[in-house]
Amino acid sequence: MRTIFPAVVLSLLLAVSASADNKKEADRVKNSGLVMKEILNIPEGVPQELLDKAYCVVVLPSVVKGAFIVGGSYGRGVMTCRGGADMSGTWGAPTMMALEGASVGFQIGGQATDFVLLMMNDRSAKGVLTSKVKLGADASAAAGPKGREVAAATDATLRAEILSYSRARGAFAGISLSGSTLRPDNDANKDLYGKEINAEAIVLKHDVAAPPSARLLLTTLDKKSPKRKP
Repeated sequence: MRTIFPAVVLSLLLAVSASADNKKEADRVKNSGLVMKEILNIPEGVPQELLDKAYCVVVLPSVVKGAFIVGGSYGRGVMTCRGGADMSGTWGAPTMMALEGASVGFQIGGQATDFVLLMMNDRSAKGVLTSKVKLGADASAAAGPKGREVAAATDATLRAEILSYSRARGAFAGISLSGSTLRPDNDANKDLYGKEINAEAIVLKHDVAAPPSARLLLTTLDKKSPKRKP
């Protein structure tokens, strides 16, 4: 018993730790769904025609009751993409993502900020899923137009591969994240799905079903934009 007891205690501690990690990531996914729902309900928010053209959406929720870790230039969230061979169908299981080195920081006047990024073509979507991508270099990025501003947006903005938005202190606006890097957070994927699995397998190969924590995120997007429009 003297040799077995420590092993049992260690196993229990590891199980508790794994459960805590899973809850942390599940809470992050739930918060991403809440942010997405609130932002899509803003009257002058993300233009419908841009959301309808997006291949994927990245949501990085702010620090609200410990939603995720913030260090001024580091944020965690999720990315979900449309299903189907041409990525035009309903939204699928999310992969965990990390945004690093944001030049604007993640706090405006001490207030935490939510970010939403639209992936406007399959190249940017697949690139982010397989490696670290520097916004503005590896993938063209621009502050997204909002509300009725699409008609007034420049060609350069509308040709961008990634459009980004922010929300802080109730104010919603397009914001440039050029110079930041976006990458899959596969350690968090392991915690969320309970096994080693990478972003490409989750999103492109559909190797896992969406977790219950993603229900609000996916139902919100499916209701607002069920199919991608060319």
